[in-house]
Amino acid sequence: MNNINRIKQALSEQGLDAMLITEPANRLFATGFQSSAGALLVTKSGAWFYTDSRYIEAAKAVIKDVDVLQTTVESPYTEQIKALLTEHGISSIGFEDSTLTYAEYLNWKRKLKVKMIRAKKLISDLRMVKSADDLNAMKKAQRVAEKSFNELLPVISTDMTEKDVATELLYKFLKNGADDKSFDIIALSGPKSSMPHGVPGNVKIGKGFLTIDFGVRCGGWCSDTTRTLCVGKPDDKMINVYDTVLKAQLAGIKKVRAGAKGCDVYAEAMAVIENAGYGEFFGHGFGHGIGLEVHEAPSAAESSKDTLPAGAVISAEPGIYLPGRYGVRIEDVLYVTENGSENLTNLTKKLIIL
Repeated sequence: MNNINRIKQALSEQGLDAMLITEPANRLFATGFQSSAGALLVTKSGAWFYTDSRYIEAAKAVIKDVDVLQTTVESPYTEQIKALLTEHGISSIGFEDSTLTYAEYLNWKRKLKVKMIRAKKLISDLRMVKSADDLNAMKKAQRVAEKSFNELLPVISTDMTEKDVATELLYKFLKNGADDKSFDIIALSGPKSSMPHGVPGNVKIGKGFLTIDFGVRCGGWCSDTTRTLCVGKPDDKMINVYDTVLKAQLAGIKKVRAGAKGCDVYAEAMAVIENAGYGEFFGHGFGHGIGLEVHEAPSAAESSKDTLPAGAVISAEPGIYLPGRYGVRIEDVLYVTENGSENLTNLTKKLIIL
């Protein structure tokens, strides 16, 4: 993964002389190198990656077509980058205004003594469109997550707590080759399943719905999937809620294609839920972008102004949440194409009864 040339091209298209990249996922996207510390400066003619002694050897081994330079206490990021900007006659640079804190912004501005231009969309727009290699890496992450989930199913019992389920799944992630989870696993049983982002507790799994929202990180790339299971036989109302969520998801998926508006995809799913009488119980978006972060652009929510580009990867996750009773969410991952989408999720959507 190296997107330096794409960033250089984007600089020309957006009328920028240079781009300062400090956010970890953006640095990974640009260079293919993952670290907790570093800064990247890209101009139309070159690129320079700065990091400290902890990462310098690894960075030089991994990063290609970029000058890799070490920072020290005596020669920090700001000093070296300022000298480079002066050498190249650059008086303004783009910066990541959605992730740089105000204090960090003031520090860079004061020490670099250049005009800093908001340019968050330069990187986020590039990251929305996945290459063939990116897509293959995301499929690999999805397969690891699914393998782990399938291995978890026979283990689940009413002797386990919600935390036990989450811990067991995390163990299987790591055993099956994941670098880490992509977010804190959600495993909620019975009445707690009505909380979309509830926290697993020390309560034992009871009869009723069990919602598990899970994802892994492999080589920097994320997966994100939700399945709602049922412990014991569901009643007719529970089956109706589950079927409604599934119909809403399929309706939204059918709307997904390059050029579709995220808000229109959401509206398609919401119409199904509203027609079934559950409109007030669906309070989040239909989906969000997934890539080097588990939540990134584009968005498919009610208020979204995003247009889905070909090559984007988004979630498809409508839900119905009846407070104090139960909730249902079904989530797949979609690769957006010119004529529709490719579903990257290989798990059954038939209600699994344990």
